[in-house]
Amino acid sequence: MPPKKKKKVVDKWKLKKWYEIVAPKLFEGRPIGETVAADDSLLMNRIIEVSLRDLGTSTSPEAAYTKVLFRISDVKGNHAYTNYIGHHIVPGYLKMLARRNRSVIDVVMDVKSKDGKEIRLKLVAVTGSKVSENTKRNIREAVRETVKAYTDETSLENIIIEGLQGKISGKVFNRLKEITYMKKVELKKSRLKEEFA
Repeated sequence: MPPKKKKKVVDKWKLKKWYEIVAPKLFEGRPIGETVAADDSLLMNRIIEVSLRDLGTSTSPEAAYTKVLFRISDVKGNHAYTNYIGHHIVPGYLKMLARRNRSVIDVVMDVKSKDGKEIRLKLVAVTGSKVSENTKRNIREAVRETVKAYTDETSLENIIIEGLQGKISGKVFNRLKEITYMKKVELKKSRLKEEFA
């Protein structure tokens, strides 16, 4: 019986290529990480999560708790280019805000920017003490009015940047403190309406 031929083992890892992931122009095209893939097409639509602190746009303590989401939309050479698709604040940070004898009010709203782009925003308002259902209703209404008035007059680019910088939650906070004693307002999540071909 003839001896069996040994199969040549191909190291698949060696066939893979490293790509530098690049943030969109909105974030000055900064490199935000590296990834590996056997083929360019395998990178398309992959979602990348980066903390706001790692992006280098903020040095505040809260920046470490804010995760920015990007989707790979184009690959050229060894560069993978991305689009911003949203952000979220890690749940652990939000739990620290919701202490005893405070009311936590969530507001979810779909808005359109001045340039007609759709984005879903989720805000959380934390009061300094327990409030009645009527006050909660007034807070939700004030959040919606304030945010809509702002987004109707603002481009998507500015909504994204000012949302991450805390300026939107700051505007809402200033409005809500006219209603009751407030502890914190956060834009806890945003998600861009995406269109796929």
